[in-house]
Amino acid sequence: MRERLQKFGGFLAGMVIPNIAAFICWGFITAFFIPTGWIPSEYLAKLVGPMIQYLLPILIGFSGGRLVYGLRGGVLGATATMGVIVGSTIPMFMGAMVMGPVGGWVIKKWDEMIEGKVPTGFEMLVNNFSAGILGMFLVLIAYNIIGPVVAGVANFLGAAAKVIAEAKLLPLLAILIEPGKVLFLNNAINHGVFSPIGVAEVKEFGKSIFFLLETNPGPGLGLLLAYWVFGKGLGKQSAPGAILIHFFGGIHEIYFPYVLMNPLCIIGVIAGGMAADLTFLLLNAGLVATPSPGSIFAEIAMAPKGGLLPVLSGVAVGAIVSFVVSSPFVRAYSSNVDEQSGEDFTKAQQMVQTLKPAKVTEHELANNQTMATQEAIQVKKIVFACEAGMGSSVMAVSVLKKKLSQAGKTGIEVVHSPVNQIPKDADIVLTAVGLVESAKKAVPPGTKVFGVQDFINTPVYDEVIKLCP
Repeated sequence: MRERLQKFGGFLAGMVIPNIAAFICWGFITAFFIPTGWIPSEYLAKLVGPMIQYLLPILIGFSGGRLVYGLRGGVLGATATMGVIVGSTIPMFMGAMVMGPVGGWVIKKWDEMIEGKVPTGFEMLVNNFSAGILGMFLVLIAYNIIGPVVAGVANFLGAAAKVIAEAKLLPLLAILIEPGKVLFLNNAINHGVFSPIGVAEVKEFGKSIFFLLETNPGPGLGLLLAYWVFGKGLGKQSAPGAILIHFFGGIHEIYFPYVLMNPLCIIGVIAGGMAADLTFLLLNAGLVATPSPGSIFAEIAMAPKGGLLPVLSGVAVGAIVSFVVSSPFVRAYSSNVDEQSGEDFTKAQQMVQTLKPAKVTEHELANNQTMATQEAIQVKKIVFACEAGMGSSVMAVSVLKKKLSQAGKTGIEVVHSPVNQIPKDADIVLTAVGLVESAKKAVPPGTKVFGVQDFINTPVYDEVIKLCP
């Protein structure tokens, strides 16, 4: 069940994350130019409605179709999404997440069915007209059936969220959110549930608390501070660097091993999350768009006019409560830890990787070393792949670029990517151990794929550098 949810969450993230820049653009325009914004402008505020009603859902629909069947699938996905947009009066993000992949799947199956059956010289005619006809049927179905159904579901979720918020029960969601993050369900939680609700609330109220629930860096900061103050061994030594990456870089994955190393610490981050959410609720905090990644800088940038202090207050309260509640657990755990030992922390890091979907055998892991003993090959592109192309893969790109530069290896492109969208021209792919099988399916035969346990400090990087000319 966990692996299925992770896979589903990764797919949702694959539709949303590539378009985060457009969401942030819309968020800035909203924050600045609506009547209650920083620089109210009736003329420029006209951009807000069309962007949320048309641009953002179509981008999501295109991305969903492209995930299923490349550019051709993206075009059908965007076309089908237009049906749910016109068939509803609310922003159709959920509808786009449905019709985008459906459009890609339909054209993919059609192309597979007629492959090899089209007379020579008629390929372009058949491809264009078949896509156009299928697109027309999808738009009509979306307009008459899917749009009203999804609108009903969205209205129900919005009403339920409003009831929960008015009943002051929102902080209880931290009981699900914080453990879910450690189990890599954050994409399903944030992009699949909270973002669509948040966008609808911004259209109505100008801000939404739902953008703060999962992205708040406060609870993780409190936990890392507890390890820095009361921890021992590698956990204590690595905490300051982890704080910078987590709080300022917005990559929350970095604190997951600290929870897994001492599972009782989940109580601390849950308490911090509940306290932060209660503070947000009492102070009427909210953001104008989803802050991605969950950096304090992104939280500040997405705060509305007059709304910065409530946001920072919630983050601070979450950090303080998490620190106070986590500290006894960290102190008790550290009393049994060898000052020089890093074994438990290393095991926790490995556990983080095994929590990611898919499985890999010990024999395949051993192949990393064997592969790296081969002679140098022509390497032009190295790709780091993770679930959504964000988080750990972004960190890893910076680390390897620095190592390549120090080794005098130039002219090698190092990029990050979602595991299901790895560029076909990649010469070497590095990914989390649990995603090796998924990566192999996404690249041409012969592409070297390495499983990595620790994206920050791993001997695999040195082996990869040896392969580079």
